[in-house]
Amino acid sequence: MSKTIVLAGAIGGLVLASTAMASPYSGMTMELYNSGAQGDSYRLYADLDAGARVDAVYGNAQGALSIYAAEGSMYHDAAGGATSQSINAAFFQFVPSMEWDSYVSIGALYSDGSPFGANNLNDIGVDWATWEGGGDLYTDNGSWFVTPDDAQGGEVGGRVFIGQFTVAGGTGSALDLQGQVNLQGKDADGNTWNEIGATWVPAPGALALLGLAGIAGRRRRRA
Repeated sequence: MSKTIVLAGAIGGLVLASTAMASPYSGMTMELYNSGAQGDSYRLYADLDAGARVDAVYGNAQGALSIYAAEGSMYHDAAGGATSQSINAAFFQFVPSMEWDSYVSIGALYSDGSPFGANNLNDIGVDWATWEGGGDLYTDNGSWFVTPDDAQGGEVGGRVFIGQFTVAGGTGSALDLQGQVNLQGKDADGNTWNEIGATWVPAPGALALLGLAGIAGRRRRRA
């Protein structure tokens, strides 16, 4: 089996042949990591079986990638950047607000690769300028990815970090951060798995139980 990610036609060929075996993917977790002057910082994780990994987060013709603030706006720090490659934790003591920048990744939290030994994240086809300028993070032909040889794609405690998103001026609810992504990786046996349209927004029934149905009705939709 090949150990490389094939980016045929940019991202159009990223979805490899699906297998009949069970996927190691079990969902996504959105965790409130910090609430501060910049807003509410959420971290997104892909939940996986032991030994599985994420190699790519992407959008293509089968399912566009979209991440946005349903209420308020996404916080982007001038000292930060679009991906974890631009987030140097050593600078936090000098520019504290940088720690709460909105950025994407796979596994590694910062540019030094923490908690792994290196950060080898790459990307292709994503319009970072629009997102960093205040727009939605959106692509139907782009990805951020690592190779199957990069340790940072592996699950730690049953999950893989895929990004931090700080919402300024939101409602403080789980509905502030919305969207969907596609994921590709390998299970513990090295078999490729793929998930189209992975999301983290609670189902309507769960929202009703939380008393948040009114907020759900105000969710912003892309034009």
